[in-house]
Amino acid sequence: MESKKFLSLCVFMFFFFSCQTKEKDRLFVIQGEAQGSTYALKYCSTSEVINKQSIDSLLLAFDYSLSTYRTDSKISKINLGDSTMVVDDFFVETFKTSQKIYQETDGLFDPTIGVLVNAYGFGPNQGKFDLNPSKIDSLLQFVGFDKVQLNKDRTISKKFRATYFDFNAIAQGYSVDVVVNFLKSKGIKNGIVEIGGEIFAFGRNIVENKNWIVGIDDPTQKPEERTLIAKIKLENLGMATSGNYRKVKFDSITGQKYVHIINPKIGLSQKSALLSATVLAPRCIDADGYATAFMIMDFENIKKILKNRNDLYVLLIYTDENNAIQQFKSANFQSLVLE
Repeated sequence: MESKKFLSLCVFMFFFFSCQTKEKDRLFVIQGEAQGSTYALKYCSTSEVINKQSIDSLLLAFDYSLSTYRTDSKISKINLGDSTMVVDDFFVETFKTSQKIYQETDGLFDPTIGVLVNAYGFGPNQGKFDLNPSKIDSLLQFVGFDKVQLNKDRTISKKFRATYFDFNAIAQGYSVDVVVNFLKSKGIKNGIVEIGGEIFAFGRNIVENKNWIVGIDDPTQKPEERTLIAKIKLENLGMATSGNYRKVKFDSITGQKYVHIINPKIGLSQKSALLSATVLAPRCIDADGYATAFMIMDFENIKKILKNRNDLYVLLIYTDENNAIQQFKSANFQSLVLE
């Protein structure tokens, strides 16, 4: 009996001291520059699991695959007509997801729109306007995701050599997913990643015992302002916002204003009543792609998609016929809003 008591005491003392010496979770922060913008991530851990160098290396590898701003990237070489280039997992996933959204949006999301993006001056060279109706028509023949193909050997076939891939409307969201998956592979269960405004949060902020909270910008604010139209709790969701209120260009001759989101069917860059589209989804790549597509689509077609996609949480900011600011929120989005 005495030996059993002694053993129980030893077990108790072991657990007591183990609990006393267990390290507490801390909040680690990493910040840097990537993709012509900035990134920031936070994660909860008892020790520093990853460092800035590992994140920078990962994002650099991503750019070598999908950045049109790098002349040595895979996408740039394909755009120049290299049909022998073997693409990597980054390119494959972006291509397949783009193809899916292209089909679901009846072609209004189309990353082969690069020739028009460049012609409007929004591409890597930031060129001047060189557009007229006949020029737009001549470029439209090179646009169409049904004119490209991902082959079994991971090469890309294009019907027209001039077809130009531009995944900027979806790649940044995917880069967030890539970093999140990297964190999870290192055993991190609670964190938040932001790259150029696209965000994914997983788990909770267990250090402060609360959800990850993010804000949504007011699209009517001035560039020097920072006002929010909503704060939401984010858990195991990616978030992307697309809008026509920042990236704009003006024709120096006509003074006409051009927004960066271009309709791939008619080749026109036109400002609509929709000011911004915020989409949340289980993957940030999907949130990014649909946010861009919704900026071109009309409300009825957006609602049709949402009927079959309960995994998409949507906030649309638009002006009505009286030029008053209005909001449309999907039912599931409302559940994320903090009062």
